[in-house]
Amino acid sequence: MHIPEKLTIFLNQKVEQYNTPDFIAADPICIPHSFTQKQDIEIAGFFAALFAWGNRTTIINKGRQLMQLMDNAPYDFCKNHKEEDLKSFLHFKHRTFTPTDILFLITFFKTHYNKYDSLEVAFAPSKLKDTKDIGVALDRFYGYVFSHEDAPARTRKHVAAPSKKATCKRLCMYLRWMVRDDNKGVDFGIWRNIKPAQLMIPLDLHVSRVARQFGMIERKATDWATVQELTATLKQLDPKDPAKYDYALFALGVLEKFS
Repeated sequence: MHIPEKLTIFLNQKVEQYNTPDFIAADPICIPHSFTQKQDIEIAGFFAALFAWGNRTTIINKGRQLMQLMDNAPYDFCKNHKEEDLKSFLHFKHRTFTPTDILFLITFFKTHYNKYDSLEVAFAPSKLKDTKDIGVALDRFYGYVFSHEDAPARTRKHVAAPSKKATCKRLCMYLRWMVRDDNKGVDFGIWRNIKPAQLMIPLDLHVSRVARQFGMIERKATDWATVQELTATLKQLDPKDPAKYDYALFALGVLEKFS
Protein backbone atom coordinates (compact mmCIF):
# COMPACT_ATOMS: atom_id res chain seq x y z
CA MET A 1 0.00 0.00 0.00
CA HIS A 2 0.98 3.63 -0.45
CA ILE A 3 1.21 5.48 2.85
CA PRO A 4 -0.38 8.95 2.72
CA GLU A 5 1.92 11.86 3.55
CA LYS A 6 -0.27 12.86 6.50
CA LEU A 7 0.09 9.39 8.06
CA THR A 8 3.84 9.40 7.38
CA ILE A 9 4.24 12.69 9.24
CA PHE A 10 2.07 11.43 12.10
CA LEU A 11 4.02 8.18 12.55
CA ASN A 12 7.37 9.98 12.39
CA GLN A 13 6.16 12.38 15.08
CA LYS A 14 5.18 9.44 17.30
CA VAL A 15 8.60 7.83 16.84
CA GLU A 16 10.26 11.07 17.92
CA GLN A 17 7.89 11.36 20.87
CA TYR A 18 8.53 7.89 22.29
CA ASN A 19 12.07 7.01 21.16
CA THR A 20 13.63 8.85 24.10
CA PRO A 21 15.17 7.83 27.45
CA ASP A 22 11.85 8.68 29.13
CA PHE A 23 10.47 5.52 27.46
CA ILE A 24 12.86 3.21 29.32
CA ALA A 25 11.63 3.21 32.92
CA ALA A 26 8.18 1.71 32.24
CA ASP A 27 9.31 -0.72 29.52
CA PRO A 28 11.00 -4.15 29.83
CA ILE A 29 14.08 -2.64 28.16
CA CYS A 30 14.82 -1.09 31.57
CA ILE A 31 16.09 -4.52 32.68
CA PRO A 32 19.12 -4.62 30.34
CA HIS A 33 19.59 -0.88 30.89
CA SER A 34 20.59 -1.77 34.45
CA PHE A 35 23.89 -3.05 33.05
CA THR A 36 26.85 -1.75 31.09
CA GLN A 37 28.79 -4.91 30.17
CA LYS A 38 27.83 -6.24 26.74
CA GLN A 39 27.18 -9.81 27.86
CA ASP A 40 25.09 -8.67 30.84
CA ILE A 41 22.98 -6.58 28.46
CA GLU A 42 22.56 -9.55 26.12
CA ILE A 43 21.42 -11.97 28.82
CA ALA A 44 19.25 -9.52 30.76
CA GLY A 45 17.72 -8.31 27.53
CA PHE A 46 16.99 -11.83 26.35
CA PHE A 47 15.07 -12.75 29.48
CA ALA A 48 13.28 -9.39 29.59
CA ALA A 49 12.17 -9.82 26.00
CA LEU A 50 11.12 -13.43 26.53
CA PHE A 51 9.01 -12.41 29.53
CA ALA A 52 7.40 -9.56 27.59
CA TRP A 53 3.76 -10.36 27.22
CA GLY A 54 1.01 -9.18 29.49
CA ASN A 55 1.25 -6.45 32.13
CA ARG A 56 4.46 -4.44 31.75
CA THR A 57 4.84 -3.80 35.49
CA THR A 58 4.71 -7.55 36.16
CA ILE A 59 7.20 -8.21 33.35
CA ILE A 60 9.64 -5.70 34.81
CA ASN A 61 9.24 -7.00 38.35
CA LYS A 62 9.85 -10.58 37.25
CA GLY A 63 12.86 -9.51 35.21
CA ARG A 64 14.35 -7.76 38.21
CA GLN A 65 13.62 -10.76 40.42
CA LEU A 66 15.45 -13.03 38.00
CA MET A 67 18.44 -10.69 37.86
CA GLN A 68 18.56 -10.65 41.69
CA LEU A 69 18.66 -14.44 41.70
CA MET A 70 21.71 -14.09 39.42
CA ASP A 71 23.33 -11.72 41.94
CA ASN A 72 22.70 -8.86 39.48
CA ALA A 73 25.60 -10.21 37.43
CA PRO A 74 23.89 -12.42 34.81
CA TYR A 75 26.96 -13.02 32.64
CA ASP A 76 29.20 -14.06 35.52
CA PHE A 77 26.43 -16.16 37.02
CA CYS A 78 25.49 -17.98 33.81
CA LYS A 79 29.08 -18.65 32.87
CA ASN A 80 30.48 -19.66 36.23
CA HIS A 81 27.63 -20.96 38.39
CA LYS A 82 27.82 -24.26 40.21
CA GLU A 83 25.00 -26.78 40.50
CA GLU A 84 24.12 -25.71 44.06
CA ASP A 85 23.70 -22.10 42.89
CA LEU A 86 20.62 -23.13 40.92
CA LYS A 87 18.49 -24.14 43.89
CA SER A 88 17.09 -20.63 44.32
CA PHE A 89 15.51 -20.84 40.85
CA LEU A 90 13.35 -23.85 41.71
CA HIS A 91 10.48 -21.61 42.80
CA PHE A 92 10.77 -18.97 40.06
CA LYS A 93 7.76 -18.71 37.76
CA HIS A 94 6.41 -16.15 35.33
CA ARG A 95 3.16 -16.89 33.53
CA THR A 96 3.90 -20.14 31.67
CA PHE A 97 7.64 -20.02 32.44
CA THR A 98 8.62 -22.68 34.95
CA PRO A 99 11.92 -23.49 36.67
CA THR A 100 12.49 -26.11 33.94
CA ASP A 101 12.58 -23.38 31.29
CA ILE A 102 14.74 -20.99 33.28
CA LEU A 103 17.26 -23.63 34.31
CA PHE A 104 17.61 -24.90 30.74
CA LEU A 105 18.24 -21.39 29.41
CA ILE A 106 20.82 -20.71 32.13
CA THR A 107 22.56 -23.94 31.14
CA PHE A 108 22.36 -22.90 27.49
CA PHE A 109 24.05 -19.59 28.30
CA LYS A 110 26.76 -21.34 30.32
CA THR A 111 27.57 -23.58 27.36
CA HIS A 112 27.40 -20.75 24.83
CA TYR A 113 29.47 -18.17 26.70
CA ASN A 114 32.17 -20.69 27.48
CA LYS A 115 32.65 -20.93 23.69
CA TYR A 116 31.77 -17.47 22.42
CA ASP A 117 32.14 -13.88 23.59
CA SER A 118 28.70 -12.70 22.45
CA LEU A 119 25.20 -14.04 21.91
CA GLU A 120 25.16 -12.39 18.51
CA VAL A 121 26.85 -15.39 16.89
CA ALA A 122 23.90 -17.56 17.92
CA PHE A 123 21.73 -15.47 15.58
CA ALA A 124 24.26 -14.30 12.99
CA PRO A 125 27.83 -15.65 13.15
CA SER A 126 28.75 -13.34 10.27
CA LYS A 127 27.07 -10.48 8.44
CA LEU A 128 23.66 -11.35 7.01
CA LYS A 129 24.54 -10.60 3.41
CA ASP A 130 21.98 -10.88 0.61
CA THR A 131 19.27 -11.41 3.21
CA LYS A 132 16.18 -9.23 3.22
CA ASP A 133 15.25 -9.81 6.84
CA ILE A 134 16.18 -11.54 10.08
CA GLY A 135 14.01 -14.61 9.50
CA VAL A 136 17.07 -16.74 8.74
CA ALA A 137 18.75 -15.53 11.95
CA LEU A 138 15.69 -16.37 14.06
CA ASP A 139 15.44 -19.86 12.57
CA ARG A 140 19.14 -20.37 13.14
CA PHE A 141 18.82 -19.32 16.77
CA TYR A 142 15.91 -21.69 17.35
CA GLY A 143 17.86 -24.62 15.89
CA TYR A 144 20.96 -23.68 17.86
CA VAL A 145 19.20 -23.39 21.24
CA PHE A 146 17.36 -26.68 20.87
CA SER A 147 20.21 -28.68 19.38
CA HIS A 148 21.14 -29.65 22.94
CA GLU A 149 20.07 -33.24 23.62
CA ASP A 150 18.62 -32.29 27.01
CA ALA A 151 16.46 -29.45 25.66
CA PRO A 152 12.99 -29.72 27.26
CA ALA A 153 10.19 -29.97 24.75
CA ARG A 154 8.07 -27.53 26.79
CA THR A 155 10.68 -24.75 26.50
CA ARG A 156 10.31 -24.64 22.71
CA LYS A 157 7.06 -22.69 23.01
CA HIS A 158 8.97 -19.80 24.56
CA VAL A 159 11.36 -19.38 21.61
CA ALA A 160 9.54 -18.64 18.36
CA ALA A 161 10.71 -19.28 14.79
CA PRO A 162 9.51 -17.97 11.39
CA SER A 163 9.65 -21.52 10.01
CA LYS A 164 6.80 -22.28 12.40
CA LYS A 165 4.89 -19.25 11.04
CA ALA A 166 5.09 -17.44 14.38
CA THR A 167 5.26 -13.64 14.48
CA CYS A 168 8.36 -13.92 16.72
CA LYS A 169 7.34 -10.65 18.37
CA ARG A 170 9.56 -10.94 21.42
CA LEU A 171 12.68 -12.00 19.52
CA CYS A 172 12.11 -9.27 16.91
CA MET A 173 11.92 -6.79 19.77
CA TYR A 174 15.08 -8.23 21.31
CA LEU A 175 16.97 -7.85 18.05
CA ARG A 176 15.67 -4.28 17.77
CA TRP A 177 17.23 -3.61 21.17
CA MET A 178 20.57 -5.18 20.25
CA VAL A 179 20.91 -3.89 16.67
CA ARG A 180 19.40 -0.40 16.34
CA ASP A 181 21.95 2.35 16.95
CA ASP A 182 20.43 5.81 16.58
CA ASN A 183 22.03 7.55 19.58
CA LYS A 184 18.60 8.17 21.12
CA GLY A 185 19.52 6.28 24.29
CA VAL A 186 16.91 3.51 24.17
CA ASP A 187 18.13 0.72 21.87
CA PHE A 188 21.69 -0.46 22.49
CA GLY A 189 23.18 -0.95 19.01
CA ILE A 190 25.83 -3.39 20.27
CA TRP A 191 25.54 -5.93 17.43
CA ARG A 192 26.97 -5.41 13.95
CA ASN A 193 26.29 -8.55 11.89
CA ILE A 194 22.63 -7.58 11.42
CA LYS A 195 21.74 -4.26 9.83
CA PRO A 196 18.81 -2.15 11.06
CA ALA A 197 17.39 -2.47 7.53
CA GLN A 198 17.05 -6.24 8.09
CA LEU A 199 15.07 -5.93 11.30
CA MET A 200 11.39 -6.84 11.33
CA ILE A 201 8.61 -5.05 13.18
CA PRO A 202 7.70 -6.72 16.49
CA LEU A 203 4.08 -7.66 15.81
CA ASP A 204 1.61 -8.32 18.62
CA LEU A 205 -2.14 -7.80 18.89
CA HIS A 206 -1.77 -4.11 19.75
CA VAL A 207 0.57 -3.28 16.85
CA SER A 208 -1.52 -5.43 14.52
CA ARG A 209 -4.72 -3.62 15.52
CA VAL A 210 -3.27 -0.16 14.94
CA ALA A 211 -1.64 -1.15 11.65
CA ARG A 212 -4.89 -2.64 10.35
CA GLN A 213 -6.78 0.52 11.26
CA PHE A 214 -4.29 2.47 9.17
CA GLY A 215 -4.74 0.01 6.30
CA MET A 216 -1.12 -1.13 6.49
CA ILE A 217 -1.98 -4.85 6.68
CA GLU A 218 -4.18 -6.74 4.21
CA ARG A 219 -3.65 -10.29 5.45
CA LYS A 220 -6.37 -11.76 7.66
CA ALA A 221 -3.96 -13.92 9.63
CA THR A 222 -1.35 -12.65 12.09
CA ASP A 223 1.78 -14.67 11.37
CA TRP A 224 5.31 -14.28 10.00
CA ALA A 225 4.00 -13.39 6.53
CA THR A 226 2.03 -10.58 8.17
CA VAL A 227 5.22 -9.35 9.85
CA GLN A 228 6.87 -9.30 6.43
CA GLU A 229 3.92 -7.45 4.91
CA LEU A 230 3.86 -4.73 7.57
CA THR A 231 7.65 -4.33 7.58
CA ALA A 232 7.65 -3.95 3.79
CA THR A 233 5.05 -1.20 4.15
CA LEU A 234 7.11 0.56 6.82
CA LYS A 235 10.18 0.40 4.60
CA GLN A 236 8.41 2.92 2.37
CA LEU A 237 8.88 5.37 5.23
CA ASP A 238 12.44 4.40 6.13
CA PRO A 239 14.05 1.54 4.16
CA LYS A 240 17.14 1.63 6.38
CA ASP A 241 15.32 1.47 9.72
CA PRO A 242 11.74 0.16 9.50
CA ALA A 243 11.73 -1.24 13.06
CA LYS A 244 11.84 2.25 14.57
CA TYR A 245 8.11 2.46 13.87
CA ASP A 246 7.61 -0.07 16.65
CA TYR A 247 7.74 2.97 18.94
CA ALA A 248 4.86 4.62 17.13
CA LEU A 249 2.61 1.60 16.62
CA PHE A 250 3.22 0.13 20.08
CA ALA A 251 2.68 3.44 21.84
CA LEU A 252 -0.50 4.15 19.91
CA GLY A 253 -1.88 0.69 20.72
CA VAL A 254 -0.79 0.27 24.35
CA LEU A 255 -0.10 3.69 25.80
CA GLU A 256 -2.59 5.85 23.91
CA LYS A 257 -5.25 3.15 23.46
CA PHE A 258 -5.67 4.26 19.86
CA SER A 259 -8.81 2.93 18.22
